[in-house]
Amino acid sequence: MPKTPEQWLEEADPKKKGGVFKLFLGYAPGVGKTFSMLSEAIRRHSRGEDVVVAVIESHGRKATADLAAQLESVPRKKLEYKGTVFEEMDVDAVLARKPVVALVDELAHTNVEGSKHGKRYQDVLELLDAGIDVLSTMNIQHLESVTPTVQSLTGITVRETVPDWVLKRVDEVVMSDLTPEALQNRMRRGDIYPLDRVGRALGNFFRPGNLIALRELALRQVAQAVDQSLESYREKDEASGTVAVRERIGVCISSNPAAQYLIARGARMAQAMGGELHVVYVDKGQDSDEANQKTLAANLHFAENVGAHVTKLKATSVAGAVADFVREKHITQVVFGRSATGGWRKYLYLTSINKFLRDAPPVDVHIVTQEPS
Repeated sequence: MPKTPEQWLEEADPKKKGGVFKLFLGYAPGVGKTFSMLSEAIRRHSRGEDVVVAVIESHGRKATADLAAQLESVPRKKLEYKGTVFEEMDVDAVLARKPVVALVDELAHTNVEGSKHGKRYQDVLELLDAGIDVLSTMNIQHLESVTPTVQSLTGITVRETVPDWVLKRVDEVVMSDLTPEALQNRMRRGDIYPLDRVGRALGNFFRPGNLIALRELALRQVAQAVDQSLESYREKDEASGTVAVRERIGVCISSNPAAQYLIARGARMAQAMGGELHVVYVDKGQDSDEANQKTLAANLHFAENVGAHVTKLKATSVAGAVADFVREKHITQVVFGRSATGGWRKYLYLTSINKFLRDAPPVDVHIVTQEPS
């Protein structure tokens, strides 16, 4: 049976195991994440630390490959899948080697079928669990709570993601930054992709608007990590005084696939405020068919991956059940979705909201127009 996020975090708790997790975060391919990670690893190796390359994806970039060649590499594991041989990180070989530091590129990578774990971040958590320090890389668009925003901004679907709860295990985040103009110049020189792919890339993912938006998302994420580090320090520092009560964001969802947009909005709000995220689903018996059950399960799984506390309730009234939930969990802000409906559907929706406001304790309410599914 696959491990839950809570089990992964419990087993990889730095207070218990000591593995230090450092993440080099970027906003697009080519900003220098892997180069920065390798440069730090070489400096640490020159100081006498036992450093190995567990997996590096050079993507044909000579500068990256030359740096990686300066370090010991653990041979990859060859796996055959559908007639093709793939090379994946050999987790057991790295564990047997027992380095002090392991380099694991591209945290969001999905391992080929037959690997020890389905995702590379699970490989990393096992290394941390064994007390091995890990340096890794990731672009912001692969963070699960950010993917709906990225799709809305760029029109690009991100298929490989890292759940937000994994970043709770990261001890240090380093932003690998480059201005969009400089990144585009690197692209035109052929430093990122082969020259025959440059025109298409500059007209799609690497458009200036996309890069500016992605860079802002990455900078926000790093700023939040800094704020959380400061908050953790203040909690331990008695001289800093009493820490304020945390905000608790509650998101009310249905089986509608658009609910993932609401959850992502709630997750970003909670992260920005340093608060807790709660997702509640009220079962009135309206989602009994197979299609609705499937989309509901996907929504709840998405909520868990972005670090939400998920609650399922059975009730005849959504408004009354959510009001009780807000009171019991001490929720401070509630997010409801609003579809573009009219007529009697709009009347029923407004009636339900008014009933919630009448029954609930004092709470801030956000009505968010849901993105089309």
